[in-house]
Amino acid sequence: MIFRDRAHAAQLLAKELGAYRGKNPLVLAIPRGALPMAKILADELGGELDVVLVRKLGAPGNPELAIGSVDETGHVSIAEYAKNYGVSEQYIAAEAAEQQQVLRSRRAAYTPVHPPTDPAGRVVIVVDDGIATGSTMIAALHGLRAKHPAKLVVATAVCAPDTLARIERDADDVVCLDAPANFYAVGQFFEDFAQVSDAEVIAILGKAGRKPAPEPPG
Repeated sequence: MIFRDRAHAAQLLAKELGAYRGKNPLVLAIPRGALPMAKILADELGGELDVVLVRKLGAPGNPELAIGSVDETGHVSIAEYAKNYGVSEQYIAAEAAEQQQVLRSRRAAYTPVHPPTDPAGRVVIVVDDGIATGSTMIAALHGLRAKHPAKLVVATAVCAPDTLARIERDADDVVCLDAPANFYAVGQFFEDFAQVSDAEVIAILGKAGRKPAPEPPG
């Protein structure tokens, strides 16, 4: 399945998530790409919009290669293949601390007037535009589960098939529009997959009742 853009994918997801309309779901986007999609879903379902902040942990000497992730609470999720890169506990601790500092900076910029919205007792829909390794989504789910939501739902346009099976173990419901065998990268399934900037994230949250703030450093 090829999507025109993120808005197209969000509109299709909204139809699949119709059972949650009117239940005041908490729609949490994984920034930055998922924010435009989450805004559409929150509007369509009559829910509340916020972000769930997670950062990948980069491999030694290759920061673009995710060996795991960390969320705002400090929960660290390490990929099974991380052992192939010889990472030590000391390296993981240092990398997690560095990425948590980035998370604090982004939270201060994205939602400066309030802390993360409490998911306790809520239907929580975690949105990402697409999921490759799943380390970021799984870390987000683990952190949110500890806060006792009534139901934890994942919504995504496209996901790698093996990753989808892992995510289904951690969520109460998964709505994925496509899990193709020929998955190589999320962007291959979007005609328009332009990057979403921090400024766009801040603007979307501002229109949803958040007070805009300067862009975070870095």
